[in-house]
Amino acid sequence: MNYTELKTLIGQYLECDEQTFNDNVDQFVQLCEDEIYREVQLPDLRALATANTNANSRYLAIPGDFLSPYYMAVVVAGKYYPLLSKDESFMREVYGDGSTGQPRFFSQLDDVTFILGPTPDDVYSVEMEYFYKPESIVTAGTTWLSSKAEGALLYGSILHGYIYLKGDQDVIAAYKDKYAQAVADLKLIAEGRDRKDSFRTSDKRLPV
Repeated sequence: MNYTELKTLIGQYLECDEQTFNDNVDQFVQLCEDEIYREVQLPDLRALATANTNANSRYLAIPGDFLSPYYMAVVVAGKYYPLLSKDESFMREVYGDGSTGQPRFFSQLDDVTFILGPTPDDVYSVEMEYFYKPESIVTAGTTWLSSKAEGALLYGSILHGYIYLKGDQDVIAAYKDKYAQAVADLKLIAEGRDRKDSFRTSDKRLPV
């Protein structure tokens, strides 16, 4: 399904061809995409990035398309030392004294910055794999979601459109149920049956 087809379906489901509504369909779709990316960790939407720390600086820049971390490791002489994710309060309490060394932990400070602990005492190579926010179908035409998760994308977009139209609450509830089921099915596949082997024991495989 491409964006033209999606937009046509939204109009047909909601039986609305009013200009102001049509002008806002892009927003309905992008809101739906954002919700799906927050709710489901999609293995196909992972990216790899490398960066170098600065000696005596505890901060590390976050990639611009970052959504959430999958893993982060310090690489020393070809050997990987995974960093554990901790809450910011832990980092400030344990490493607030400015102690330095090879980083062992990381925390997300804000949308653009990680905090490392302890503060790097040298320049270290850092490798991270993370879930990223891909280009929207609105500008890309087709995306992974439009090819693999048509139901979630369609019903989520319709839901936002119908809420915009101040539709009947019973119908809104029905669309919410349709969207929730589509997201649940996607989550089952993405985070269960399709989960690849990982060093993290918290990853579970669900029965087929």
